[in-house]
Amino acid sequence: MKSLPKLGIGIGFREQFRADVFLHQNKIDFLEITADHYFDANRKKLEELELLKQHFPLIPHGLDLSLGSAEGVDAHYLEKFADLVEKLNPAWFSEHLCFTKSGGRQIGHLAPVPYTDEAVKVFVSNITRVKAKINAPLILENITYNVRFPSSEMSEAKFITKILEETDCGLLLDITNLYINSVNHRFDWRVFLDELPSERIVQLHFVGLHKHEKRLIDAHAHKTGDEIWEVFREVCQRADVKGAILERDENLPPFTEILEEIETAKSLFKNPNLKELPAV
Repeated sequence: MKSLPKLGIGIGFREQFRADVFLHQNKIDFLEITADHYFDANRKKLEELELLKQHFPLIPHGLDLSLGSAEGVDAHYLEKFADLVEKLNPAWFSEHLCFTKSGGRQIGHLAPVPYTDEAVKVFVSNITRVKAKINAPLILENITYNVRFPSSEMSEAKFITKILEETDCGLLLDITNLYINSVNHRFDWRVFLDELPSERIVQLHFVGLHKHEKRLIDAHAHKTGDEIWEVFREVCQRADVKGAILERDENLPPFTEILEEIETAKSLFKNPNLKELPAV
């Protein structure tokens, strides 16, 4: 992962941000686009993609490769993804460590799998097929989950590590997902980081969270809090992170607040040993 370029700090592109993104492009290092939004796209979306490409480095992020599906990767979907990556020539592209299809049917969310050697084999088989089709580095993202399977044979971190090492992929570490899981399932996120190969951490996702009843929820709808900045700082101390993306989809604030979070991330990205968050 050392050969990958350092992109800096950016945001997940949303149409609501379009005007602000161009007004403040000197403060945004790169954009992550949802790959699926540009499959079978109309002329307006294709023009948008070309405009974004002209002004920002773009990283496509997929939702539905379903890398954990025992039935394999959908060939038609993979073809569309490959075409998009070829068009953009990105530094890398990303997908989730989950499955979204079962028995040929969409299940409507990012679903976890048991952490078993058999599940590792499924991921390795599917990822190998993807990498044979798409000639760009693939990085894989950890998800949140509501249940932990009693049939699991290893920790989540060891499961992720096995997949990364057997496929030679990088990690898109969603630090908000990590923190949420650590609270909801009562484990130490620092121990989780101890078990990961830090040299494979390429990119981060971060955003705020909220509490619903007794559980933490990631709705991509809240300002990044101190607890997430602490994880951000710790990961940047441990790993040569190449980029980080703020994911904000709902409850959108004035764009000045988005820029403040980007500036905070840039400060920690450059100097993770800062004792206090910088004033913005």
